[in-house]
Amino acid sequence: MITFANQNKTTMRKVLYLIITVLVTLDGYGQIANTYFNRGISKYYVQDYKGAIADYTKAIELSPKDAKAYVCRGIAKYYLQDYKGAISDYNSAIEINPKYSDAYFNKADAEYNLQEYSQAIANYTKALELNPKDAMAYVSRGFTKQYLKDYSGAIEDFTKAIEIDKELADAYVSRGIAKSYLEDYKGAIVDYSRAIEIKPLSDAFLNRGNAKDALQDYRGAIVDYNKAIDINSKNAKAYLSRGLTKINQKDTKGAISDFSKVIDLNPKFAEAYYYRGISKIELGQKDNGCLDLSRAVELGNLKASVAIKKSCQ
Repeated sequence: MITFANQNKTTMRKVLYLIITVLVTLDGYGQIANTYFNRGISKYYVQDYKGAIADYTKAIELSPKDAKAYVCRGIAKYYLQDYKGAISDYNSAIEINPKYSDAYFNKADAEYNLQEYSQAIANYTKALELNPKDAMAYVSRGFTKQYLKDYSGAIEDFTKAIEIDKELADAYVSRGIAKSYLEDYKGAIVDYSRAIEIKPLSDAFLNRGNAKDALQDYRGAIVDYNKAIDINSKNAKAYLSRGLTKINQKDTKGAISDFSKVIDLNPKFAEAYYYRGISKIELGQKDNGCLDLSRAVELGNLKASVAIKKSCQ
């Protein structure tokens, strides 16, 4: 299944919205502060986050009561993985404007990355109290609940996001993932299919393939994995999932080929070594299979240790 990278997409959406809002409301700045602020935005867009922080800092020195400048500086710090520094700036913005929903939202994003999940949920909730029509805040709170294995709570949040924005593909994919965790694979397939209609991304096909595999629709799963790979030929998880489904189809050679592709894309993907090792041993290639299992152990795969004791000693 897909990871919480979507979380980064969520943050980007909020950043773009915030900057557009700021550009419309810059008249309150002094002329010099305005110049630094605009230059900070330009540097942000070219991913010069350190340069952006320097310019936002100058703007804050000249106009210390502008909450948006603190939030923009916090966002730049966020992208440098200075999550604590980002939170400090968001707190400053909230002190200036306690009703600034985007400050709470971005603070929650930073807390999520610090694994402060309960605090993140509290701040997403505060953002929603201030702006109950913010679909992405529901999605982000749902991500966090899902990480805490509150799948029913996550589904409620994703459903609320969809009610607000019926074209929000991330919400359908995320709800599908939560349904899959609850083994509602048919419901998950419906959500992935809707997401694909809106935005046919590689991971949506991957997830739908996983749900079909769980329902033993192996042919349908392979079709989806193939599509995922067509869209993104570097999607290692799609090759891994396709390999596992090929094992279910008794196509061991085809599975080994897929696991090898995973390793080509990511030489530290422990699961790929494990499954390739098991598959090679099944084909009578014991020595090579055991080498793969040993490499899987080196990369932290515990199942490979058990397999070595069973097949390689």
